[in-house]
Amino acid sequence: MAREIPDLHATVRTGTGKGAARQARRNGDVPGIVYGGGADPLAVNFEFNKLLQRLRAGRFMSTLFNLKVEGQDDVRVICRGVQRDVVKDLPVHIDFMRLKQTSRVNVFVHVDFENHKAAPGIKKGGVLTVVRPEVELNVLAGDIPDHVTVDLTGLEVGDVIHINDVKLPEGVRPTIERNFVIANISAPSGLRSAENESDEDETEEEEGGEE
Repeated sequence: MAREIPDLHATVRTGTGKGAARQARRNGDVPGIVYGGGADPLAVNFEFNKLLQRLRAGRFMSTLFNLKVEGQDDVRVICRGVQRDVVKDLPVHIDFMRLKQTSRVNVFVHVDFENHKAAPGIKKGGVLTVVRPEVELNVLAGDIPDHVTVDLTGLEVGDVIHINDVKLPEGVRPTIERNFVIANISAPSGLRSAENESDEDETEEEEGGEE
């Protein structure tokens, strides 16, 4: 299932240069430019509050957007730069690059865990500890998965799930080359406490025996 691409709305900016950009900011907008994709650069404005909300939501630089500009065809874009005010740290200009469906991009994709009841380790009281609720993947712009799935069937306490254990959609690959950890089944807290107490008792006995 392909991920739904979020919409990002903009308006065409009349005029170019610093003067037009300053006027856009006075009007409560953030000026920007859209380039690439075999088309001429397009000067646009984004509503400040809505853009700031998107930026603060996180993953902005690795999110593919469906750019909607009145009078223009919708186009998929990815952010390639945000200029910020050096004092207020607020956006003052933003750059987007157009992408074709066959372009490859890096995006963060949610990880779903299924078949909890089929994991013996969880049945025994083990806890699923999620290290990475999202993973960064290199994908085709036209085929971004909504999520990747981790099957917990058969996992015991102490088992560790790595990225290489996950079946990724065809053409999708991790951006990190090493086999990083996604999650693990850790021991129940009571068992961990008992083990810690046992370790402490053994240590005390060893120290006592040295006297």
